[in-house]
Formats: sequence, C-alpha cells, structure tokens
Amino acid sequence: MLTLTTDGAAGTVTGSRHLLTRGNQRILINCGLFQGFKYLRDLNRAPFPVEPGSIGAVVLTHAHLDHCGYLPKLVADGFRGPIYATPATREVAEIILRDSGHIQEKEAEYANRKGFTRHKPARPLYGVKKAERALQAFVVVDFHAPTTILGDAELIYRHAGHILGAATATISWAGRKIAFSGDLGRYGDEVMIDPEPVEEADHVVIESTYGNRRHDQTDPVKALAALISRAAARGGTIVIPSFAVGRAQSLLYYIAKLKQDGRFRNLPVFLDSPMAIDASELLCAHPDDHRMCADICRKTCAIATYVRDVEGSKAIIATPYPKIVISASGMATGGRVLHHIRAFAPDRRNLILFTGFQAAGTRGRSMVDGASEVKMFGEWVPVRAEIADLPMLSAHADADELLRWLGGFSAPPKRVIIVHGEPDAAEALRVKIGRELGG
Repeated sequence: MLTLTTDGAAGTVTGSRHLLTRGNQRILINCGLFQGFKYLRDLNRAPFPVEPGSIGAVVLTHAHLDHCGYLPKLVADGFRGPIYATPATREVAEIILRDSGHIQEKEAEYANRKGFTRHKPARPLYGVKKAERALQAFVVVDFHAPTTILGDAELIYRHAGHILGAATATISWAGRKIAFSGDLGRYGDEVMIDPEPVEEADHVVIESTYGNRRHDQTDPVKALAALISRAAARGGTIVIPSFAVGRAQSLLYYIAKLKQDGRFRNLPVFLDSPMAIDASELLCAHPDDHRMCADICRKTCAIATYVRDVEGSKAIIATPYPKIVISASGMATGGRVLHHIRAFAPDRRNLILFTGFQAAGTRGRSMVDGASEVKMFGEWVPVRAEIADLPMLSAHADADELLRWLGGFSAPPKRVIIVHGEPDAAEALRVKIGRELGG
C-alpha cells in the first residue's frame, strides 16, 4: 500500500514537503523551509514529522529555499540517503544552501551583538558546514532519464520552466504513478521554457500559488519602464527585492532590453546579492533550461554591476544619485535587501518594487498591502517610498496556466491533490478544476 502525507506547503506556499510511504520505505519529495508568519517559521525548529533516518531518498523538483532549504537540518538529524536533482538544480542548490547557512550565521551573530533576540544566545538552524554536508548527498539525474530509486521505484524528471533546473517529478512505485508538479513556470515566458506535459499519472500533486488569479497581460517591459521612469524623474532609487534564482535573471533581461532600446542608459544597475550573481553566471552554462541564445545571455548578465562584498553594498546606499538595486530576498524575509529597504523606504522619492508572490506574514506582503512601517533588525522602519507590485513578472503559472498543464494528460488522473497555496487560492483552483476539467 502506498500512502502520501503532506507535511508542508499545506494551506501555505512555503515548507514544501511531501512524503510517499510503502511499508517501512519512505521517499520525501522536496524538503523546504517555512517562511512568513512566526508560527510557520517556528515549524523549522520543530521535530521532523518522521525520523529523518527512516527516509530512504529525497527527490527535489527545484532549488528554491522553500523546496530545498531544510535539507541541511534533515541530514544533520540523521538522513543518510541520496538527494536526487537535475544537473542545474544541483548547482543552484549549492549556491542557495551555502548562502542560507551563511545568512543564518550572520543574522544570529548580529542579533546576539545587538541584543534584540529573545533567544539567549540566538543560534542558526544550520550553518555553512551543515549545508556543505547535505550537498555531498546529491545525485544528479538528467531530464527524461528513468532512474531507479529505493530498488523498485522509478523517477522521471520533465521540464517545469519556473527557474533554472526546475522539474516536474513523476514517481512510479507499488503499481501507482504519481506526478508532482513542483512549481510550474509560465507559458510563453521570454526567458524560461514552457512547462512540459506529463502524459500519464494515477495521481497528481499540483501547486496552487496563483490558483485564484490570472496574471495581468500588460507587457512587463512597458510596465517596468513606466515605474522606473517615474521614480528616476523624481531623483529616486529603485529597490527591487528579488528571488536570487530566476527572478533576478529575468529582471536583468528586461532591463537590458530597455537599455538596448535607448532607455535609462545613464541609470546604473546594481545586482547586490552574491547568490544572484552566482546564479546569473550559471545561466549561460545551462542553455537547454531557458530560451536565451548565448549572445543574449552574455549581454543580460553584463548589464549590471555585480556587488559581492559588504563594503560595496554599503557604498550603494551611500550614493545619492538615482539607480536600480536588485537584491535578495524576494519577499524581504532576509538578506542584503533589508539594508536597502531600511535605507530607502523612508524617502518618498524612492520606489520599492516587488515582482512576484508575497507570502502572508512576510515584510513584502505587508508593504504590498500598504503597511506604513515594517520591523527589521529590531526596529520599526517607516515606509514612505512608493510601493509597487508587478505580478506579471512572476515565475509561477497562474490559474489558467495550471489548468493548461493539467489538461496535458492523455487521460484524466484518478485524483488531483492541491498543495502549495494559501487556502483561498487552493479552493479557487479546486473549483476551477471541477468546472473546467470535470474533476
């Protein structure tokens, strides 16, 4: 008998963890960190729902933190099996997990030094060494290559779009075939390739991040240009909180298009995120995972000044002239972008521009919803800058695109399980599937 348990990304878009069990054998699909509300973040400190050592293998769909960020803790607590991933996902995970460990160490050190932690002392969930230990367990699996795991289960990866290396994962085990969507990308995106159809599955586990929304069809280049023009004209700085993998590279692509068309030639662009810099450099190494030719890829990655060190980041804040600053994280939950928000949010001339989904409980969601102040580094920071959101730049499929992917099966699955969405989004997708696909 095969059972599926969802231990994360249930009623929320973070902490993706889905457990397949047959007897005493277990396969974990994704192993993400919880983000957002404190009660969700506290789950990262709670004991894992099953003994980590009882899990035989982990299958990753892609390397965003909410899908892979708990792996170092899982390994530290006793998991000893392989972690399967596509080639680009393995490389991106190395960047993300090392960075996550480093940020946690630095934030704990800063909290202890400044004394604004309720935990004495503050400790990271894991650090760089534990991240490196988890990376040793990775096993690379090519797209479309049937791979045997745990002796008699079979895994097949197909392209999901979304970010570099992202895949859907189909697992055939105990006479059942289960397709996991992971996070699906957009159709017709200028940078990433379309999600690939899965022809057959008994059961489908599908994300629902935008299950209740259709993305604005406005040209993203025009929308981006209008906002940048307005902020630059009043002498402001444009701060773009960005996911380091995927979104940052798409933003560079669109800004490069604008500059090539003669727009904003004198407006400097800074990519202030070592992780985003490393991910941008990976882009040209994996041409099959995106649409850009080698020349466009090189020009896209060359459009910004890369800032790796802290002193360079401080220098950006100190410069008075208008500029574009792209920095992680995308929901303003941590990283260098917090320093930029603290510096630039109080000034009405500036623009804080969000370009993707903002989970409930994050600073990004608070600002998009109109918060007049946000808390960071133990203090309340006034928000007087213009706040804008361009959801059409999201790397997540919208409701219609989710149904388009579901419609690619040659025969309807017996069951569709909806995960990775806030309750209203998941419910809206359930109703839409029943109405339009007869499920």
